[in-house]
Amino acid sequence: MSLATQPEVYTSMGLTTFEYELIVKLLGREPTYTELGMFSVMWSEHCGYKYSRPILSLFAKYKEAMEGDGLENAGVVDIGDGLGITMKVESHNHPSAVEPYQGAATGVGGIIRDILTMGARPIAGLNSLRFGPIEPDGKTDQVIIDRNKFLFEHVVQGIGGYGNCVGVPTVGGEVGFHPKYSGNPLVNAMCVGLLETSKITTAAASGVGNPVIYLGSSTGKDGIHGATFASDALDDNNQAKRPNVQIGDPFAEKQLIEATLEALETGAIVAIQDMGAAGLTCSTVEMASKGAVGMSINLDKVPMRERDMAAYELMLSESQERMLAVAHKGREGEVLEVFHRWGLNAVVIGEVTADGQVTVTRFGKVEAKVDPKLLTDHCPVYQGVEEEPDSFRKAAAFNPSNLPNVDPHQALLKLLGAPEITNKRWVYEQYDTQVQTQTIELPGDSDAAVLAPRGTKKGISVTIDGNERLTTQHPRRGGRLAVVEAARNVACSGAMPTAVTDGLNFGSPQNPVSFWQFAEAVRGIAEAAEAMGTPVISGNVSFYNHSDLGEIPPTPMIGMLGVIENAVDRLPIAPPAGSELYLVQVPSESDPHLGLGASAYAAVVCGVEDGYPANPSLKGEKALAEFLVEAAKRKLIVSAHDSSQGGPAVALAELALKTGGLNAELAGNNPTSALFGEIPGDVVIGATGNAEEIETLAKSKGLSVSHIGKASGSGLTIGVGGKSFKWNLSELKESYENALSKIMTPH
Repeated sequence: MSLATQPEVYTSMGLTTFEYELIVKLLGREPTYTELGMFSVMWSEHCGYKYSRPILSLFAKYKEAMEGDGLENAGVVDIGDGLGITMKVESHNHPSAVEPYQGAATGVGGIIRDILTMGARPIAGLNSLRFGPIEPDGKTDQVIIDRNKFLFEHVVQGIGGYGNCVGVPTVGGEVGFHPKYSGNPLVNAMCVGLLETSKITTAAASGVGNPVIYLGSSTGKDGIHGATFASDALDDNNQAKRPNVQIGDPFAEKQLIEATLEALETGAIVAIQDMGAAGLTCSTVEMASKGAVGMSINLDKVPMRERDMAAYELMLSESQERMLAVAHKGREGEVLEVFHRWGLNAVVIGEVTADGQVTVTRFGKVEAKVDPKLLTDHCPVYQGVEEEPDSFRKAAAFNPSNLPNVDPHQALLKLLGAPEITNKRWVYEQYDTQVQTQTIELPGDSDAAVLAPRGTKKGISVTIDGNERLTTQHPRRGGRLAVVEAARNVACSGAMPTAVTDGLNFGSPQNPVSFWQFAEAVRGIAEAAEAMGTPVISGNVSFYNHSDLGEIPPTPMIGMLGVIENAVDRLPIAPPAGSELYLVQVPSESDPHLGLGASAYAAVVCGVEDGYPANPSLKGEKALAEFLVEAAKRKLIVSAHDSSQGGPAVALAELALKTGGLNAELAGNNPTSALFGEIPGDVVIGATGNAEEIETLAKSKGLSVSHIGKASGSGLTIGVGGKSFKWNLSELKESYENALSKIMTPH
């Protein structure tokens, strides 16, 4: 019996007996050890999407890609003027749990290269992060809290350390905390790129005899089986999995970016792909499969850090900052010259063949010879079982009147100081947000980041949003709410929501409840994306997010792109002092849970996670976005800020801290609901006049608008149902602006 045929070998690679037997049937023989490794990574959930593929077909653009008509790596949005925007989000959860700095850093590097292989210059990075509690909560052991803080600190350092050095600004993101992320943090990196639409590149190899070129850093033994690692659960053996984590070099990545873009300009490159998950295996197999050609690879020519590397190791290593390209025969010298001038490896390691086989040799011996389509098109697809949990049905009976009676003054301060809501300055001040000098709205100044790309008067607005509490309590609504919240944020910056990239983080697809959460959330995302006119153009699924401490909450993250016809029409979060304040609202169905179901108020202030989030009006959210964009363009409003986590009181407090003082009157007889209810579609706008025009425009869109106050005075005053609540600026500032730094840098 050969090593490859032993069950303990293929199961250790993540393959089942059924899958191994299928490989033997497809090949018509036993696989070699290297071939077995290649199948194991390409058939992992991370690469093969064997559980998620049927559900993801709900996304029209994804379905196009699966049927061969879509773009590879990341979709492209045409914004006019001959320019396109490409964007994608990827998870690096398990590597970050084991080695937080390098896990986060290489997540940033990998997503940048995905954008780069479209022929785009990476112009912005964002991230969406989740951790367990970082301060005592009376339930979590201090050892776990200390570990969560360590992970948080070093993940942020890894993102900043890599992004700052590579020269791509980190312009936005979000951070959330929940006990169920202890042991399994989420690190989702998003990148946005700018390209000329006439120069979109492909990853499909073609041209028999064309040379295959290895580009970038040398291959090492780090990151072997990283894709399989991402498709498995975390356990007490995490530290033994450290070799699965890649090591990043942002300076090499910067050189790679510039060399790649310069080499593409020569016209000598036929196809190019990042060596990301599954390394050389993924790039050779996918490029050959997409082009319906074969490829011969001589591993002896691969630049390697250690000379004793076996074929298996060379094919599966996920060492960073590497690309694979196919050049026109006779023009490979042009590509080599560019990369050598940038101080990078560039070596011809093979050629495109007509036999339809990927043939891999090492020391003159054939280590693998396989039809690439067996690895890309024949991965088994499993239909997950969906099971609605009892807790979901019980949540329908939530009665907000049973929540403890808490003084609104103290409730707001507690919300403002909660790590998931409080100011994230401690995070974003570690990031270079302005390198490339195209960022025109910085973190904290607008509801979404705004960039003004050179070569056009247009602006682009980008954000990434998600809320695991909403999705836990009602997965379908949670999916819808993630989309409309992200759309609302870019619309509040003056941009029309245009396209989505998603990061879908869930537990095991073999757990019926987890799979039901996944399927329902995707259905909600698909419904909202269709209604908002924001197609899902790219994304990532991360399953098996569970550890010895349990499964994570279902966490879909939505990256949203918005386009501003003229960047000068962008909107900040807060108006100038003296401005009038209005509340624009989307008419929606009555909510028996009063916006307090699954709310931050219930969870943070009352310690209760129960009820359903309010169901958004998708038609109304679309109309709201249109209203905000038109009002900004016509200069009817000077600011916009949406009410989301913590309700109107948190939104108004954030504005008061910007303006220095604010007086508002909210409708309603229930102060708790009026102040802290999370009703989707509520936006506070600022104006210096134009009241009638604002009202006329809002009514034409089917929206309601009411004057609620003025940016004046000192501190925050909110009236509700005949009662008045006041906060001074110093206590608001202490809670909101200093809470996170106090936790992370105690004196």
